[in-house]
Amino acid sequence: QVQLVESGGGLVQPGGSLRLSCVVSGRTDSSYGTGWFRQAPGKEREFVAAGMWPIGTTYYTNDVKGRFTISRDTAKNTVYLQMNNVKPWDTAIYFCANKGLSGPYTNAANYDYWGQGTQVTVSS
Repeated sequence: QVQLVESGGGLVQPGGSLRLSCVVSGRTDSSYGTGWFRQAPGKEREFVAAGMWPIGTTYYTNDVKGRFTISRDTAKNTVYLQMNNVKPWDTAIYFCANKGLSGPYTNAANYDYWGQGTQVTVSS
């Protein structure tokens, strides 16, 4: 069974940086897509970033382009979301999710497996 475990959330000041980790276990192949989504209080879950591996194609929502970077360490079965120059509106619970390589990457319904989420709070 595929399991995803996120970590790395916390409190960070505006303009600061944070790196989220998502350990992926139980997959029998190394070809998959991993997405990061976030959900702020009272709002719907929204797409943040995705990566398709092993090709390494990445996608970002416009709001985080140039600030966030998604990457994968194959040896550690871990997908990262490096968050730089964070803004107060980045505050949310961040979830990683896993899917095959086909299908739209921005649609949460296309992801088969989800982590439990990690809280990110951007505040001075």
